[in-house]
Amino acid sequence: MGGQSVERTILHCDLNSFFASVELLEHPDLADRPVAVCGDPESRHGIVLAKNEAAKKFGIQTAETVWQARQKCPDLVMLPPHHKKYRAYSKKVNAIYGQYTDLVEPFSIDESWLDVTGTLPLFRKDGKALADELRERLKRELGLSISVGVSFNKVFAKLGSDYKKPDATTVISRDNFQTIAWPLPVTDLLFVGRTAAQLLKRYGVRTIGDLARFDPETLTLLLGQQGSKLSSYARGEDNAPVVPAGQLPPPKSVGNGMTFRRNLNSPEEVRTGIELLSDTVAARLRRETLLAGGIQVTIRDPEFRTITRQKPLELSTDLSRELSAAAYELVCRNWSFQRPIRMLTVTAQNLLTPEEAAHQGNLFASGEDQKRKKLQRLEQTVDQIRNRYGKSAIQLAALTEDRSAGTEIPDHISFKDH
Repeated sequence: MGGQSVERTILHCDLNSFFASVELLEHPDLADRPVAVCGDPESRHGIVLAKNEAAKKFGIQTAETVWQARQKCPDLVMLPPHHKKYRAYSKKVNAIYGQYTDLVEPFSIDESWLDVTGTLPLFRKDGKALADELRERLKRELGLSISVGVSFNKVFAKLGSDYKKPDATTVISRDNFQTIAWPLPVTDLLFVGRTAAQLLKRYGVRTIGDLARFDPETLTLLLGQQGSKLSSYARGEDNAPVVPAGQLPPPKSVGNGMTFRRNLNSPEEVRTGIELLSDTVAARLRRETLLAGGIQVTIRDPEFRTITRQKPLELSTDLSRELSAAAYELVCRNWSFQRPIRMLTVTAQNLLTPEEAAHQGNLFASGEDQKRKKLQRLEQTVDQIRNRYGKSAIQLAALTEDRSAGTEIPDHISFKDH
């Protein structure tokens, strides 16, 4: 006779205004003043990476320009980022989490899931009490605050940490999830992006409850396999495990997409956008020690008409220049530049380890092969500089020449407050 399964207890811990909070540890005199961490505080085109609670009251938003932020708050204090410091604090925080469970899955530099189902009895606490203890420890030992969601699955735990900020604990249980979660906008649900939300809105789906009640088969027709997953998430049926970082499976693809502040209308603007996206994709491939065997490009115009095209690469690569050339060729072959482009996504596919790719052999002449190795060393050096001094330490030349397309933004369409 099998025993009854134990209800899981999952925590999602989210550091509040992480980058700004770390900077304020060394500037306690600024604690009550509006502060923003910016990629380039001296530039009108610099981007706000994070802001404290005081700055949020002025409507300062992550990813807006320094110029826009100063228009809202002339007295805004702007500080440069120190990414090495943020990584160090992230490790300290996760080390504390690791004292409560060995099932800690980082979701980003400032977010982690903890599965404490098996360890709760050791601490003689329920999930909320353990979350409150973690909040107090981080404040006492590191001077940082977190918001924690406590739930029976990862999706609702994440929703809980977003529900009330800063420095709060929210419990979303089987008894109350319909009351708490279902009235919320559908965009609050994990993995519901802007494009999916716009499509769902056409069918009357505006809240998480609307999504939960919507016919799952129709959702699958509209959004593919992702539609089926989102339907189950909304109904509280997510059962994905918390997987420690070292046990996560390698990614099947690596992509980066951007919606531009103004439409791209020329081959030069499109090439600049593709170079930026390919640069970040290549850096991620090198970080994961993977090579791309194929490339995919997604293009969307201002009327939201979208096409996706892909092709195999002659030789697997993690070089930005090769990914960019292949992606640009796909665009030129499949798109008329008389039609403006609103959004681009570049995705590396058919990922292989260097060992798996070795059987391809060298398809280039020895001289070309030497040139390729020099490029690899150059891009690896760029990675090292960015890791030490931040992403903005070295930028593509095209970005400093043409900022009008909005291509100085070094991340995905959606930005998270750090």
